Amino acid sequence: MHFSVLTSTSNKMEALKGSLIPSLQIPSTPTTLHKTQFLNFQFCPIPTSFLKSIKRNTSRSKLFTTLSSSTVSTEPIDPTDPLLETDSQEEKFDWFSQWYPVMPVCDLDKRVPHAKRVIGFDVVVWWDRNEGSWKVFDDTCPHRLAPLSEGRIDQWGRLQCVYHGWCFNGSGDCKFIPQAPPDGPPVHTFKKACVAAYPCTVQNGILWFWPNSNPEYKDILSKKKPPYIPELDDPSYVKPMANRDFPFGYEILIENLMDPSHVPYAHFKLLPNPPSKNRVKLDREGGAPIDISIEKLDKNGFQATRYGGNSRFMAPCTYYSAVSLPTSVNPGNVSDQGNESVSSAGNNMPSSNSNVPQQRGLLVFYCVPVSPGRSRLIFIFPRNFGVWIDKIIPRWVFHVRQNLVLDSDLYLLHIEERKIMDAGSSNWQKACFVPTKSDAQVVAFRKWLKKYSDGQINWGEKFSGLPPSPSKEQLMDRYWSHVVNCSSCRVAYKGLNALEVVLQVVSIVSIGIVAATKQTGMSAVTRTTLVLMAVLFFAASRWLAHFIYKNFHFHDYNHALL
Repeated sequence: MHFSVLTSTSNKMEALKGSLIPSLQIPSTPTTLHKTQFLNFQFCPIPTSFLKSIKRNTSRSKLFTTLSSSTVSTEPIDPTDPLLETDSQEEKFDWFSQWYPVMPVCDLDKRVPHAKRVIGFDVVVWWDRNEGSWKVFDDTCPHRLAPLSEGRIDQWGRLQCVYHGWCFNGSGDCKFIPQAPPDGPPVHTFKKACVAAYPCTVQNGILWFWPNSNPEYKDILSKKKPPYIPELDDPSYVKPMANRDFPFGYEILIENLMDPSHVPYAHFKLLPNPPSKNRVKLDREGGAPIDISIEKLDKNGFQATRYGGNSRFMAPCTYYSAVSLPTSVNPGNVSDQGNESVSSAGNNMPSSNSNVPQQRGLLVFYCVPVSPGRSRLIFIFPRNFGVWIDKIIPRWVFHVRQNLVLDSDLYLLHIEERKIMDAGSSNWQKACFVPTKSDAQVVAFRKWLKKYSDGQINWGEKFSGLPPSPSKEQLMDRYWSHVVNCSSCRVAYKGLNALEVVLQVVSIVSIGIVAATKQTGMSAVTRTTLVLMAVLFFAASRWLAHFIYKNFHFHDYNHALL
């Protein structure tokens, strides 16, 4: 039996993992967040002429919602509602004064530098063994602007530029310029010889960085910390992590995770439909209404409650859902612990037996803006039940299934983003018709983005528009978007490829032996056995090659044929 899906995002992501483990059973309880459908609404494509007229008309308008989950309403959200808005209209979100997750440290190799892009910044991540910590530098050598990520870590533990051999310590200071005469001026000490070093820290198993290298931010960690989730440091929890790069932007990624109603349709046959309150199956997929309410919306994000639990968006990157099993859910309030701390305990869900430890889990999503039309997802499923599963099953096995689910709506989201850009990102509420409460979180996110950031990320002047749209096979390629960035999948990929070669070699050798001993007294049984073995090994190598391609490179997804 699959994992029961416990929140809108848990339906999508927990089942990625749970669907691989038929032996683990979680009772179906009211803690499950139910998938929805748009009941009798018929959606028609928006004419191109209408989109063009939207683009010309830039007047501001309100996002639409409903008064109930079953009634269409054209009443706008009241901007004066104290429950929804607690900040003044003048406050704006500063995208460059935030902590951003870069990568899980479990997927970073300490032997080499890593090139990453976050919020438009090209950075190099490397391990400083002298200080015993990760470092995040500007990925540019001050000499001739070569990428430091193409360099290496030398025998003294310094980051070396591979172009001319300049070396830098963990503070970004240049320590060696090979071309400078030993008896000449110490040009390596000049300020222009230094590389920009960004504040960074490891928290909850993830490397974070602050996108400002000015000296005034050197001790920013003492003033402001990344969002902290206690369960990720709790030894009684397992914390399976994964990451994936996507060919669509941060806005599309995060609103997709906030949207429960697409799961029965976009991920049909991949994720199970959990029980739902008053569910009436009206179509094949079995979607149903979801009553989602936004409790609070301000510059720092918002909280949402729905049947079965609650969730929280902590701007700009963190979105999580907290669940407890098997007792019923008391939505409660999500409380902060310390600096930006959240916990599933905030759900205040008592156990049915005080002597039995509460089964709790979190679904944590870090949505990283990379550049326009590019984003990165880091997702974690900390839980204190079924911990044995992660100890016996390698991480890459879970990733195979998870990537299939992520691929099933990847192409849809890529095209959707371009249609929204055609209409104008600030006109999202005009181009999209969102009449039901199942879209409440999506509406709230777009409302937050419009109010505090004029409807889009502030990229500065570095980018203009979206990158060209490549072929579908390139869009859905798993190797460059996941495998090379995952320590577990990299090892599995190399091992499976090596096994494929071994199978082919054994097949060829078997045929060779049969041919070489044709004139000898080899028995017919032995000869037949070798031939059959050669055929089986060759067939196994072909099957394995197909498995590698489908699971580590490209797996198409045709919704019409399901």
